[in-house]
Amino acid sequence: MWLADIKADWQGRYLFMPAEAGGRMAITHCCCDYPSVPDGEAQRKIWERGRTAFRRDWSTEFGDWPKTGKTSWPGHHIYDLLHGGPPLAPGNILPVPPDVHLEFNSAYPACYAPGGKWLAPGPERPYVD
Repeated sequence: MWLADIKADWQGRYLFMPAEAGGRMAITHCCCDYPSVPDGEAQRKIWERGRTAFRRDWSTEFGDWPKTGKTSWPGHHIYDLLHGGPPLAPGNILPVPPDVHLEFNSAYPACYAPGGKWLAPGPERPYVD
């Protein structure tokens, strides 16, 4: 399941010369049949206790944690907590707008359902520029 296809471009100077660079990062989630973990609530509490520090650390590398108005965006766990995803791993958490986070969470049960539509292979890229 594709979660995001992030494109970044940069223009600036390097050693007093004009320079530019860019790249893409595809964020996907495998809809494998991971078993539920018995301590899902404990995993959630680890995230809740570490969320502020995680966002602060994330902000030092990527800039301020995104907000809509005064409300911070939720951090979406790509490999979800209920199925054993690490609660505070930097590569497992993606800030998403609240409405998108609700959409992700409503799609996840289908991801783990036997015979679900997400288990079928799809295109290599969902769209191109």
